[in-house]
Amino acid sequence: MNSPRTSTPTFAVQAFMFTAVGLVMLGNYYGYDSIGPVAEQLSRELHFSDTQIGTLNAIYSLPNIFLTVIGGVLVDRLSARRMIVFTTAICLVGAAVTAIGAHFSVMVVGRLLFGIGSETLAVAATVALAQWFTGRYFALLFAVNLSLARLGSYLADRSPSFASDLYAHGWQAPLWLAAGFAALSFAGALMFFWVDRREAPRGTLALPPPPERFDWRHLLTFRREYWLLVATCVTFYSVIFPFRSTFAIKYLQQAQGLTLAEASTLNSYVFLAAVFATPVFGLLLDRLGRNALLLTFGSALLPLSFLVLGAVPGSAGLSTALLGVSFSFLPAVLWPTVVRYAAPEHLGTAYGLMTTLQNVGLFAANLIAGHINDTSGASASNPGGYAPMLWFFGLLSLVAFLCTVALWWRERTQGTAAPGPTPAHT
Repeated sequence: MNSPRTSTPTFAVQAFMFTAVGLVMLGNYYGYDSIGPVAEQLSRELHFSDTQIGTLNAIYSLPNIFLTVIGGVLVDRLSARRMIVFTTAICLVGAAVTAIGAHFSVMVVGRLLFGIGSETLAVAATVALAQWFTGRYFALLFAVNLSLARLGSYLADRSPSFASDLYAHGWQAPLWLAAGFAALSFAGALMFFWVDRREAPRGTLALPPPPERFDWRHLLTFRREYWLLVATCVTFYSVIFPFRSTFAIKYLQQAQGLTLAEASTLNSYVFLAAVFATPVFGLLLDRLGRNALLLTFGSALLPLSFLVLGAVPGSAGLSTALLGVSFSFLPAVLWPTVVRYAAPEHLGTAYGLMTTLQNVGLFAANLIAGHINDTSGASASNPGGYAPMLWFFGLLSLVAFLCTVALWWRERTQGTAAPGPTPAHT
């Protein structure tokens, strides 16, 4: 349990701290999604293959296969405020190296550094929000913070429109803009550090519980429902981020005939929907419960979006709408549901393992999709070459849907769900 507060921060101080964490996450998500809008330019100007473009986002996930649990321990040991500053600084260096890198190897190093900082930053921000805002409205405030992160993704996709002059100068200027957003994230971290260090001695913060030692034997205690939830998480995110954050804009340009500005704007609507809808679906879960049924509905929209995109001419807008609702809906339900299938003393292990396997999926899916495009010769002159990639993501989406159906059926027939408190969204 968290240690009780001896006093409460003023509303003005809480608003300032929420804004600071919001800036941290907005800038960080902009940096992650900065590759998609320049993917076609990297292919045209630097002659990168789709496998190389996929690697730029895959390499982000690689260190987090190993570092997620360690990062959580470091946050508990060194404090959230120190780790927020440290990790945003690493992300800023990574974004700058990526912008410098005219050579693929240099750009890979930049994205690797960005990934090393980014996921631990997310853990630190979660702990920071819990320390400052634990209470009646914590879940809602966390959902709003997640919406600010999605706003960063939306701005990255809209950048070819509001920063068109930068894109007109080639691939490098937009990546320097991403480095600027990383600097904004670092500024938010410094704001948070300054006030948090002042407030902590006053007893206004809830202290985090002692770190839980990762024990592989805990895996033997997890129920079958938890593993269905993990499979849903891995397959769902292996579709959403590799497609929408890496290949979608390039696909819309070359296979659907859209301009860069049109393609990036259309792709941005996925994240724009999440900005407004994620808190709504979080409240819906609080009101209705019915976790497995809501997961089934949210995941059903994902394979449907790829079916529409591949089979119906001129359906990119409808497909984007379906994917946007799914992206808003499923994460708002998925992460709080873990508490129903893992013992409270093992929640740290459960979340750490799920995040680790999620990054395995992101790493593999980015590389596989890029390889599929290169093998099938996907390009503006061969738009049909993108069909195998759509099949790949569509089948992964179907697996995610079937996992949620299995989870819902198991709950319905065996009554295995155990009620529990709803944790923060992630």
